[in-house]
Amino acid sequence: MARAQGARAQLALGFETVYGTPPVAGNFWQMPFASSGLGAEQPLLSSELLGYGRDPLAPVLDAVTADGDVVVPIDQRFIGIWLKALFGSPTSTGSTGAYTHTYQSGGWSLPSMSIEVGNPEVPSYRMLKGVVANSINWQMARSGLVTATVNCMAQGETPAAASAAGVLGTRALNRFGAFHGGISMGGSQLANVVSGSVNYSNNLERVETIRADGLIEGCDPGQATLTGEVTVRFADTTLLTQALSGAPVVMAFSYTDGTRSLTLTAHAVYLPRPRIQLDGPGGIQATFNWQAAQAASPARMATVVLVNDMPNFQNP
Repeated sequence: MARAQGARAQLALGFETVYGTPPVAGNFWQMPFASSGLGAEQPLLSSELLGYGRDPLAPVLDAVTADGDVVVPIDQRFIGIWLKALFGSPTSTGSTGAYTHTYQSGGWSLPSMSIEVGNPEVPSYRMLKGVVANSINWQMARSGLVTATVNCMAQGETPAAASAAGVLGTRALNRFGAFHGGISMGGSQLANVVSGSVNYSNNLERVETIRADGLIEGCDPGQATLTGEVTVRFADTTLLTQALSGAPVVMAFSYTDGTRSLTLTAHAVYLPRPRIQLDGPGGIQATFNWQAAQAASPARMATVVLVNDMPNFQNP
């Protein structure tokens, strides 16, 4: 009997036309991923009944909860599919080999997906339907692998012994490196930055209606949030002065590799006044836990621009 191994696992993703209805076979992308916690669980409720002795009666099943995190590479192609799930379809312009995809925060509806997690050696294939992307976060540093964690909520999961995704669409993977990263404020590159992070959330709310199948009705977007932190060596007062002013500032977090790039621009970032700690004889650092809000112009919180060679992010 074969035993499942992560090296042979597959993650297939396809956008749904109708919420909770997976697309037909052949309409799925083979998605690169580092780890996946996507799945459904249905806990047991212990019996509370008395009068049957010291041994309890049989438990009953509770409602189904389907969600989890998937860690994905920040690359030049597949990240656009996850961004579509998080922000909605982008506005795409350009011609063969050079396309610019612009995503905007604040949309009222989000696309749903079906994601199949497969272990072919068992075989076991779990199709999660009605999947909606809840949040994304990533860390920025001088070195290391560049990955993002995407949190998703789903309506439910259907296990099977054979894949329902069919032949998967593929593209060559071309990742950004940590050294491609940059953080700017007010249009100027920030100096002395040690690390940074970005956390965007749709703050989804499960619609937990009463159904005979125990599934949820859907996921409604709540008020979006965009937060993060920037840690700098304390060599100047650029960020501190901005924090003390109380005024918002434009900040951009980007990866650029030649003509390909990914840039998240927060149009109105507010910086807190940090505590400058002296912990020893070494270098002094300051961490700014920033928050973004809707700007006056443009009237949104964030814009993400991806430049690559894919004309769109529809199902293959």
